[in-house]
Amino acid sequence: MSALRALAPAKVNLGLCLGPMRAEDGRHELASVMQSISLADEVTLEPGDGADEVLCPGLAGAAEQNLAALALSAFRAATGWDEGPLRVRIVKRIPVAAGLGGGSADAAATLRLLARASGRGDEQLLFELARELGADVPAQVAPGRWLAAGAGERLEALRDPAPPLAVVVLPLAHALSTAAVYAEADRLGLARPSRMLARRLRELRRALASGAPLPEPPELLENDLQAAAISLCPKIERVLEQVRAAGAQHALVSGSGPTVVALFGPAAGAEQAARVAAALAGRDPRPLRASSVGAAFARAQPLAPHPGRGG
Repeated sequence: MSALRALAPAKVNLGLCLGPMRAEDGRHELASVMQSISLADEVTLEPGDGADEVLCPGLAGAAEQNLAALALSAFRAATGWDEGPLRVRIVKRIPVAAGLGGGSADAAATLRLLARASGRGDEQLLFELARELGADVPAQVAPGRWLAAGAGERLEALRDPAPPLAVVVLPLAHALSTAAVYAEADRLGLARPSRMLARRLRELRRALASGAPLPEPPELLENDLQAAAISLCPKIERVLEQVRAAGAQHALVSGSGPTVVALFGPAAGAEQAARVAAALAGRDPRPLRASSVGAAFARAQPLAPHPGRGG
């Protein structure tokens, strides 16, 4: 087989309403909109040697590597594809354990690459495999904008925002375990009743179904996990203050954090995002500019020959 490449875009949550824990699997119900952005890892699939392997330079044993390996194993088991040894390479650009779904994005990209290489497995099978891998993986099988319910596995496609949503990503030099943040949310009693969750789902659908870059009213962007993330990493509060002082009207923690994202609507959004990023350029880690993307951004493609190698 020929080597293939796919981008694995990060996701940000446009609102995250936390509901009760499910007795059957211990996951929390939620209502959220998951939006893919142009900040992305690069994942390649190529013939390997000896046995299947996943390589992620500089991140030995990271969750990104493990989830991609699980995706490879699950795809082989589900499809019976007996192609010789395969190697998955991941070039990391998405911060790790940051609330941006980097590991889930890599697993989803691995599934897309395997389906393209094998000619097996339709999108429905990829979604089914993704549900077994983790709550954030299904929404990243076909990157774009998804209304998510259940624990993230019940998805409804929403129209891509037009014009694109402008985003400034502010990583922190700190990692947060998703499980730890959810445990802290439980300790703080942040979960809402199921009826409120259902209402928020309807409100998000109504606000974003038409392709609006941001929901109205802005209160729909509220992330119920933010207080738990701040409790575990108080530095987040200072970053939120900095980005708002720099001119960001909408700033919130992404997912389970600790990353802070600033979101900019259609009125001079890209220009305003550039000004905010420039104002914060001296911070470490540096701010990253991004924009919303759809499925075409992440499509599996033949790997272009390396300059100087010919072919």
